[in-house]
Amino acid sequence: MVRFSDQGEVMTGEMWDTLWVDVNLATMVEGGASYGAIRDAAVGISAGRLIFVGPRKTLPGAPEDLARTVRQAQGRWMTPGLIDCHTHLVYGGNRAHEFEKRLAGASYEEIARAGGGILATVAATREATEAELLTPALVRLNRLLAEGVTTIEIKSGYGLDLATELKILRVARQLGKVCPVSVRTTLLGAHALPPEFVGRPDDYIDLVCREMIPAALEAGLVDAVDAFCETIGFTPEQTARVFEAAAAHHLPVKLHAEQLSDQGGAQLAARCGALSADHLEYVSSEGVEAMAGAGTVAVLLPGAFYVLNETRKPPVETFRRLGVPMAVSTDCNPGSSPVTSLLLMVNMACVLFGLTVEEALTGVTRHAARALGLSQSRGTLEVGKVADLAVWDIESPADLAYAVGANPLHEVVYARKLTADS
Repeated sequence: MVRFSDQGEVMTGEMWDTLWVDVNLATMVEGGASYGAIRDAAVGISAGRLIFVGPRKTLPGAPEDLARTVRQAQGRWMTPGLIDCHTHLVYGGNRAHEFEKRLAGASYEEIARAGGGILATVAATREATEAELLTPALVRLNRLLAEGVTTIEIKSGYGLDLATELKILRVARQLGKVCPVSVRTTLLGAHALPPEFVGRPDDYIDLVCREMIPAALEAGLVDAVDAFCETIGFTPEQTARVFEAAAAHHLPVKLHAEQLSDQGGAQLAARCGALSADHLEYVSSEGVEAMAGAGTVAVLLPGAFYVLNETRKPPVETFRRLGVPMAVSTDCNPGSSPVTSLLLMVNMACVLFGLTVEEALTGVTRHAARALGLSQSRGTLEVGKVADLAVWDIESPADLAYAVGANPLHEVVYARKLTADS
């Protein structure tokens, strides 16, 4: 087995596990060729990590002398495994009837204030057992995996009480055990005000801060904390309290910000060093500037924009001009984005929001990794990173955004599976 130094460099003199040759790479490394492309390349893997990435002609020997297994890609393209960095994958119930209401003219906010929306899913999720949540969530997850997703973030937020929030997070962790995908879990206790706390939002925020966050952390169920800062969610002041509690427990934060109105959430996210601010259709120029200064990722969610029939787009040109990294995600959820195709989101990010194909693919690889705090291990094809790889039957990386509804995936390599099998 190949060993690595403390600096992440390969220790030489040992056989590699696998060597891919005759492969074209979209490394997604910043700078250089578009997509970080390397044609006629080779990729070496050992111990679930990348140990060689470069032109085949620069291999330090004959392939059969370097690796136990040599794989021929036959000219296919390889990218980093895709990353879905914002999902609400675990939930109970179905809200197709709300889709019909919106088609008839009802707004998302009107449905929510009438007891639908998030609270309808909360009721169904509270009633469901873990097994009843796991089975449909696994179906949704497998659809994403079938398109090359190797890392996914899963939020809670449909429990709004301690027991159900922990139940959702346990199911999310279980998905990562029964599938080779890497799962990052996010506590979204501050998603909506539960019915038993009507008129007492500050008391509910107390519950999130004093009970949910510590309990989720103690149970080993949480990697980050999120909140919904919005007129139908929580105020910036209440959100700041959640972020302070997360910081006290050394947990990174993310934020649903400026989806329906400008609440100054982007500035708050930046001030608190948030990994990302997500949605952002109504973000102000001041908010974008704050994000740029803090290095906070803008997570764009074209599925929700499309399903809710929104017309105000996130300010992509301003993000681009100020250097705010843009990630792209499904926002898979039962109400505003019942989406289980990340490749479709790549297409929509281009068509609806004006991203270039390279920006959109960067949004589901390098920048999506950054939005989860995983830049050191995922998102690009570089020596030392985990061997999460997707191999595609395509002529160029642009094909991944071009054909609507197509799935040109040939094969997925999961680092976790390689490590388990070694």
